[in-house]
Amino acid sequence: MDYTNKIINADCATVLAEMPSDCIDLTVTSPPYDDLRDYGDTLQWDFLKFTRVADLLYKVTKPGGVIVWVVGDKVDDGNKSLTSYRHALYFQEIGFNVYDVIIYEKSGTGPPHKGRYFNAFEYMFVFSKSKPKTVNLLRDKPNKWAGASTFGNVTRREKDGSLTSKGKKTIADMGIRTNIWKYNNGKGFAAKDAIAHDHPAIFPEKLASDHILSWSNEGDVILDPFAGSGTTGKIAKQLRRKWLCIEINKDYCDIAEARIKECTQQ
Repeated sequence: MDYTNKIINADCATVLAEMPSDCIDLTVTSPPYDDLRDYGDTLQWDFLKFTRVADLLYKVTKPGGVIVWVVGDKVDDGNKSLTSYRHALYFQEIGFNVYDVIIYEKSGTGPPHKGRYFNAFEYMFVFSKSKPKTVNLLRDKPNKWAGASTFGNVTRREKDGSLTSKGKKTIADMGIRTNIWKYNNGKGFAAKDAIAHDHPAIFPEKLASDHILSWSNEGDVILDPFAGSGTTGKIAKQLRRKWLCIEINKDYCDIAEARIKECTQQ
C-alpha cells in the first residue's frame, strides 16, 4: 500500500503498525497532551498509549530521520505535570537522540494561573534517529554588524588545545536564528483559511513550514500522526514534499481534506 499523499481516518497506532519500517523522513506533530483540549470521544490517550505510538514512530522513521514533537504541560492543583519531559526522556530511552530543544513562543497568551507568570511557550523537541541526514538551518536573524569585518581574527580551538587563526571575516546580513521561535497564533494568524479554526488547537502554518524546511528536502515523506486540521500535510504539499496525515476524528479529517485540496505548491 502506498502511504503517501493521503489522509487516513483511523487510530494512528493501528496505521503505524501496518506501515513498513524506515519509510518516513520527518514527522511534525503535536500530540493530545494533558487533556488541555477536548478532541471528541474518539480519542483515548494516556502515557501507555503514548509509549506505543513512540515505539511505532521509531519503527517507521528512516535512519537519519527526524521527529518534531510539539508539547506542553498543564498545571493541576498548583503542580506542573511535566508530561513534556516524560515524553522527551522516553523518546531518548528507545533510541532517539534529543537533537535540539526549541521553544515555541506564542505572541498571544491567555490569563495566567493565579500567582504565576503568563505561560507563553511550548516545547518543540527535535528527535533524530541517529545523526540527522538533513539539516538546513534557517538564516533569518538580522546581524547588528552586517557588512562589517570581525573586530579581530576568528580563531578555532583545536583538539590539542591550540588556537588556529582563520583571519578576519565579513559579517553576513543574516545569521542563524536562535532556538526560541516566536509565532503569531490564534484566529487569522495561525492559518488564513477560516475552516482550519474549526479545530480547537491548530499550530501556526509558519511553524510547520520552518520545521519542514529545516529537516527535510523536496520529495521527502512528511508524517503527522495527529493531523487535526491538516496543517502539516498542507504545508508539506506546498513545499513539494510527499505527506501522510493520520487523524482519528472524522470531522477533522474533513477539514484537513478541504485545506489540502485547495492549497497549491510553492
